[in-house]
Amino acid sequence: MTYLKVRGQWRYLAVVLDKYSRRILSWSMSKERNVALTLKALNRAVRHRRTAHKVIFHSDRGIEYAGFAYRQRLARLGFTQSMNRPRHMNDNAHMESFFQSMKSDTIHGERFDHEQTLLDAIRSYVPFYNHQRLHSSLGYTAPAHFEAPC
Repeated sequence: MTYLKVRGQWRYLAVVLDKYSRRILSWSMSKERNVALTLKALNRAVRHRRTAHKVIFHSDRGIEYAGFAYRQRLARLGFTQSMNRPRHMNDNAHMESFFQSMKSDTIHGERFDHEQTLLDAIRSYVPFYNHQRLHSSLGYTAPAHFEAPC
């Protein structure tokens, strides 16, 4: 989860990223930082990506991911939950890297006076990130191309 500003007020952005391909599967933004926000992003990801493989869902240790409703949803899906070790923020480096890229490519230097403008910026950035932004860890291909069958 990351924080973004609209007219000086915080908005919270929860994102679900496939660690293997670095592809953004879903995201959700809200004025409130809570389990409802993270559940919305998780449920969207599950609707868009079905898998027969065992899934490990890794996150930071925030209450939005550690709350009962969230843990219960992961269990119902058959997902194994994984969290950062205490005081080890680099355990979630892939997600932090995405947030850094998004902010430096799109957010920094921009002033968002309307929530819709921020939403539009995110809606525009995610397809760019998934289909065009090259990743050295993926052999300098974009996540969608990395996932594509040969």
